[in-house]
Amino acid sequence: MKPNLFGCLFGLLVTTRIAFAADPLSLWPIQQTLAEKKFVDLTHEFTPGIPHWPGFPDEKQKTIYWYDKRPDTMGSGFFAEVFTLVGQWGTHVDSPAHFTKGLRTVDQIDLKEMILPLVVVDVHNEVENNPDYTLPVDRLKKWEKEHGQIPVGAFVAMRTDWSKRWPDAVKMENKDAKGVAHYPGWSLPALKFLYEERKITASGHETTDTDPGEATTKDDYSLETYILSTNHYQIELLANLDQVPESGAIGIISFPKPKGGSGFPARVFAILP
Repeated sequence: MKPNLFGCLFGLLVTTRIAFAADPLSLWPIQQTLAEKKFVDLTHEFTPGIPHWPGFPDEKQKTIYWYDKRPDTMGSGFFAEVFTLVGQWGTHVDSPAHFTKGLRTVDQIDLKEMILPLVVVDVHNEVENNPDYTLPVDRLKKWEKEHGQIPVGAFVAMRTDWSKRWPDAVKMENKDAKGVAHYPGWSLPALKFLYEERKITASGHETTDTDPGEATTKDDYSLETYILSTNHYQIELLANLDQVPESGAIGIISFPKPKGGSGFPARVFAILP
């Protein structure tokens, strides 16, 4: 069994005990140790024209100040832009309020929900053989047999390698001649197992939707509805999960704080053990 997050943190505390003896209240030794680890960015860069839900408008980006152009003659110039985009843009967070009125908005997500044990369920081989693959409970139990029980409060990411199609919107949608999209998704039993039995904090995936393409083609977003209705958030359009171990890493899920926001582009990364 690979070392889990808690084992890694225990080892971290042991190796830094001398530094703590000098200042037992300081967290700096932990930061110094983490800084020596490998960091993996799980976030796509965003720009106009990237893949997105078809009902959303494209991003608009405009430079309003440049280094050598100022509306006055005082001092040197500077670079500043105006971005106009929907909250659900690029790698982004969906707040519970995105689908359910009255539940938490982006600014109400607690900071302690942003640093979590990172569980990566690798199903890219299954998806390669079947683009309509949906993650079953049995696959989660297989993960637990290999790595131990999924930690309470974890962030669970489904690795499908679908992000390698980015930023080609046609390949991401993968539509057939009849206009039906074919991309992988979760299953309701798997999500209920994670959120109701394992008590995870959040989940994420590489596709534009929680639900598989065959469902979203019919405007069926019942799986995303389920997650958000439980007052949990999710992250869509993750990247580079192929560079992260299935267990043992820490996930940092961060995003701005728009008051009453339904969602916003996120910066997600992993710290490897």
